[in-house]
Amino acid sequence: MRKLVLKMSISVDGFVNGPGGEIDWIFRTMDTEAAQWTVDTLWQAGLHLMGSRTYHDMAAWWPTSTQVFAPPMNEIPKAVVTTRTAARFFAERATTRAAEDAVQARPVAGCLTPTPEAARSWSEPSILSNDLAAEIARLKQEPGKDILAHGGAGFAQSLVLLGLVDEFRLLTHPVALGCGRALFVGLSYPLNLQLISSSAFPGGCIAHIYRPSPAWTLSARRLSKEVSHV
Repeated sequence: MRKLVLKMSISVDGFVNGPGGEIDWIFRTMDTEAAQWTVDTLWQAGLHLMGSRTYHDMAAWWPTSTQVFAPPMNEIPKAVVTTRTAARFFAERATTRAAEDAVQARPVAGCLTPTPEAARSWSEPSILSNDLAAEIARLKQEPGKDILAHGGAGFAQSLVLLGLVDEFRLLTHPVALGCGRALFVGLSYPLNLQLISSSAFPGGCIAHIYRPSPAWTLSARRLSKEVSHV
């Protein structure tokens, strides 16, 4: 059975974006070695999983990007979680502050004509609109490489609270935001994590790979089932 891996950039004080959704601090503190660690993580995935807002941000950016992250983002299949119908989902093209920050940080990266393969990859994602836990369980049973989940904070929080994340790949950036949206909020009890590896990079970023304790994951899934039946 393949794992669900959550990849997030995070500040030293635990936030994944600022109070206005800004992520410009990620680009300011990324160095070449941290970027390569991220690329290696992307290539290990067999499926990119994301919420609808993140999907629209990425679909507007990666097909024309020249960044090193673009090939694995464009070539690996996508699945999108949304409460909307497929027709309504594809009709919406709204992007967030995160997309604006990406354009400002790398203005020359979005200048290529998308290849037919990249365009098709982003125009034909799998749409997951039913029960999130059931959909993830089904995807985990499919053959192939692991599922790599991308935030939005809200989507990532949902995955954590439902006990669906098998591995956290957190790239901690050398910046304190003071406020914003945190990844680990709303937990019913402390989440115990096992550190699998840690890698420090010249620019100050540190990559941590954690796995939740099996007991916590089981309890979180039981709680989510109880809440869904209330």
